[in-house]
Amino acid sequence: MNFEMSDDRRMLADTLRRALAEGYGFEHRTRVAYEPPFHDPGQWAALCELGLLYAFAGEDTGGMGGSGFDIAVVFEEIGRALCPEPVLPALMATKLMEAAGAPLDDMLSGAVRHAVAMGETDAPYDLAGIAARATKTTDGWALSGRKSVVYGAGVAERLLVLARDGDGLALFDVAASDAQIVPYGMIDGGPAGEVLLDGTPATRLDLDAETAAQDALDWAALALAAEALGAMKATFGLLTDYLATRRQFGQPIGAFQALQHRAVDLSIEIEQARSIVISGAAAMGGPAQSHRASQAKHLVGRIARQVAEEAIQMHGGIAMTWEYPVSHYAKRLVMIDHQFGDTDHHLERLIETLQAG
Repeated sequence: MNFEMSDDRRMLADTLRRALAEGYGFEHRTRVAYEPPFHDPGQWAALCELGLLYAFAGEDTGGMGGSGFDIAVVFEEIGRALCPEPVLPALMATKLMEAAGAPLDDMLSGAVRHAVAMGETDAPYDLAGIAARATKTTDGWALSGRKSVVYGAGVAERLLVLARDGDGLALFDVAASDAQIVPYGMIDGGPAGEVLLDGTPATRLDLDAETAAQDALDWAALALAAEALGAMKATFGLLTDYLATRRQFGQPIGAFQALQHRAVDLSIEIEQARSIVISGAAAMGGPAQSHRASQAKHLVGRIARQVAEEAIQMHGGIAMTWEYPVSHYAKRLVMIDHQFGDTDHHLERLIETLQAG
């Protein structure tokens, strides 16, 4: 397997890294990520103008990428910068609308923002537990139920809602203004919200909703694994700088062998995370997609928590302060594990796959 990026993807990574470095300095990020609207609309517009969202769709549907490696490159830089913009729901919505054969121009340009409402309080990860219901009306469809922790809901114009139609699942397009949305910021920054549906008018999309939803969840798992990888690399960079500059007993604490060994162990773990992200990216679109995506999400979730804990321990008390970036990276790394399936959930999926032969 080739572990090197192509020239086009290297250019994409470099361009995005520069844009995020200019637009998302740490102090700016902490100002916008935790106060309404929990992101920076100006920077969102700048990223859209840069053409970022076009990397999420294939050339045949109006994009300029859409492969696993394109998504991994984008989200690694998102993680490195701790960017709180609602990029993940844009990716999931793109994949769902692609599956439905819907036009993507307004979505890819950023003119219309989408959020994807799947999870519920009693079914945060499992599609089989979805209870929101769709009812046929004389004018179309009406939805009832509650969707929880919908990323980007508070800043979206359209919602893609997964609901139950009889014994099966269907996907619906809903105007955000027609639903009751309770917006809030996540503990690690960024916009989310509760979506309350009560006879909410909706348009049913023509696709195999369960298959398309699982596909979107696979893409989300890869994206989050790549985002965690970028955040882990940034955290490790902060740690090694600290070990080289913090002095005790007349020498840098990085000279102490015990801390050197712990840092080397973390470096090895992060390299394993990079390998599984590459493996997952290579498998997207193929028969092993779901299996590799779950492998990546499971392994990276475990490593991300280890990196967060070790970085805090080796930094000491300073790593717990609001003013120091490690505390914010640690929150994001822990939260990533809980988005769209934690390590236990994806381990169960892997076991079920193996048992099924």
